[in-house]
Amino acid sequence: MPFLIKGLLLGFSVAAPVGPIGLLCIQRTLEFGFLSGLLTGIGAAVADSVYGCVAAFGLSAISDLLKSLDIYLKFIGGAVLCYLGISSIIRKKISQNHNVDRKKSCLSSFVSSLGLTLSNPATIFSFMAIYSGLGVGQTSGDYLSASIIVLGVFLGSAIWWLFLSCITFFIRNRMGSTLIAWINRISGAAIFGFGIYIFLG
Repeated sequence: MPFLIKGLLLGFSVAAPVGPIGLLCIQRTLEFGFLSGLLTGIGAAVADSVYGCVAAFGLSAISDLLKSLDIYLKFIGGAVLCYLGISSIIRKKISQNHNVDRKKSCLSSFVSSLGLTLSNPATIFSFMAIYSGLGVGQTSGDYLSASIIVLGVFLGSAIWWLFLSCITFFIRNRMGSTLIAWINRISGAAIFGFGIYIFLG
């Protein structure tokens, strides 16, 4: 139970700071609805859990491989963010949320956020440092505590994305289409900025 609580707090605190995935979650909730925004966050939560597993179970071969590919993954992640940002800026009108649009947006929301979060291997080393401080995985075969804390990370992250999607959807229903379109453009510009920052980093 202590490891589960620590994992919950860790997952929540990792997800909560405002970043490109948070902006995408807000943007997609405004444009496509609650489920699309939530799945954007869940994609990030799954990616965090994958990297959390690599760190917790000491899978050094995978972490070394990802470290060697760091520059290429950054390039891909930055390019995707720039593309998503520009697409939002130049989009002339918000989708009318037809069923086909919803299905496509939900699938692409999950896959794109999963890929974007996985394109940042530095997450592994952050988790390694945190897990070391929590005393996770330091004992050989300590798979139970590692599994529990990774589960907690996923649940804590998912709770944040559920909260953010709910709040955004609640506000969305009180906005006009013009305001939503402007928020979409502004968030698109911010997402594009994150993409440029990743390139320069």
